[in-house]
Amino acid sequence: MEDIINNIDINQYLPAAITWATNILLAIAILLAGLWLAGKVRNLIIGLCHKYTHLDDTLFRFLGSMARYIILAFVIIAVLNRFGVQTASIIALLGAAGLAIGLALQGAMSNLAAGVMLLVFRPYKVNDFIEAAGRFGKVTEVDMFTTILQTFDNQQVIIPNSQIWGAQIINHSHHPIRGVDMHFGVAYGEDTTAVRKVIDGVLAAHPHILKDPAPFVEVETLNNSSVDFLVRPFCKGEHYFDILYTVPELIKKALDENNIEIPFPHRKVILVNESKD
Repeated sequence: MEDIINNIDINQYLPAAITWATNILLAIAILLAGLWLAGKVRNLIIGLCHKYTHLDDTLFRFLGSMARYIILAFVIIAVLNRFGVQTASIIALLGAAGLAIGLALQGAMSNLAAGVMLLVFRPYKVNDFIEAAGRFGKVTEVDMFTTILQTFDNQQVIIPNSQIWGAQIINHSHHPIRGVDMHFGVAYGEDTTAVRKVIDGVLAAHPHILKDPAPFVEVETLNNSSVDFLVRPFCKGEHYFDILYTVPELIKKALDENNIEIPFPHRKVILVNESKD
């Protein structure tokens, strides 16, 4: 009698046990296959950075991670489905949670979107000198949310990407040759040909100023108390600031040595005595 009861119990629970064991094995297989596929897809996307060298590899790492997490999400849903869990409600819950998180993190999402655009179009790259969001410095890092600059006084400036993408960006390192605009004024009584000759001599003697393209030295404005010259020498990008901060002093000394007057604003005051004797 006891053997009959045991056989009945075994026959009753055996199918359920086999089903659970099968589901567990299939879930493990799905999980392992999903992990392998997610890693494979991630590495494949990251590997594309070697093919598309004009795009930043940070973008491919981000896209690879996103693809991996999306695949893992589907894998988890498939695993839960093996155990009879109603995944439709879970998907709806995840969608609602994603919407709520997206609304709460609008600023972060806008920075992320701007970061993707910056990494795709690459208006600047690491080690470029840029002016953006009202700040100027060397780019030390570009990630999905922020751009980090190093200023000349060695400060670190972290700028959200949305502030950069939505405004004007000046990349001072984009072109290998730069023109350096400077302005100098001389007195009206001075010979402009002689002034141009003195300035040309200073520019020709400077080791970092290029001969081709030739420097531009011409009268730009007839000001109230001076004749203003626009002086634009050309140099390699790495010498821009050396030219900008050394040439004005050299031209000042050369003009002084040649007795060429550099005027300063004058104001004539006429006093009228209206008192009667």
